Amino acid sequence: MFNKPKPIPPAPGQESVWDYPRPPRCEDTDKHIQIIFNGETIVDTRNAKRILETSHPPTYYLPPADINMAYLEQTDQTSFCEWKGRSIYYSLEVNGKQAINVAWAYPNPTAGFAQLKDHIAFYAQPMDACLVDGQQIIPQPGGFYGGWITPDVVGPFKGEPGTMWW
Repeated sequence: MFNKPKPIPPAPGQESVWDYPRPPRCEDTDKHIQIIFNGETIVDTRNAKRILETSHPPTYYLPPADINMAYLEQTDQTSFCEWKGRSIYYSLEVNGKQAINVAWAYPNPTAGFAQLKDHIAFYAQPMDACLVDGQQIIPQPGGFYGGWITPDVVGPFKGEPGTMWW
């Protein structure tokens, strides 16, 4: 049964994920993005791209130049996005601690998302911290999606119980 969501009205300075487009949009952001895993900063950038899609918090894609790529290893895992194309996955290992299939990229994205080529997104759940402008994010619920919830974004968010058919 379809459970129609009731969007939370955004306060000043906030965005509602219900105002994001479908199909999604990719945009540059100069927000300061940091990811820490097992005590090491593996990402530190102000050159991210974010994907905005109806009902989803932003997913941040990060340039390899600002990622400590020595910690990443490509796996055999792949998936397919109807908008962006076929993805590849990476596992992360820092000082003996691993997170399997924790990051993904689109090496040959569709024409509409060409700017994502070689940029990498990370699931936040296994990390010590994922920060946007110094604020700790909350991972998008559900375990499948890779969005990052910050105080300036309101939902409800896809991935929460009862959202499967949104």
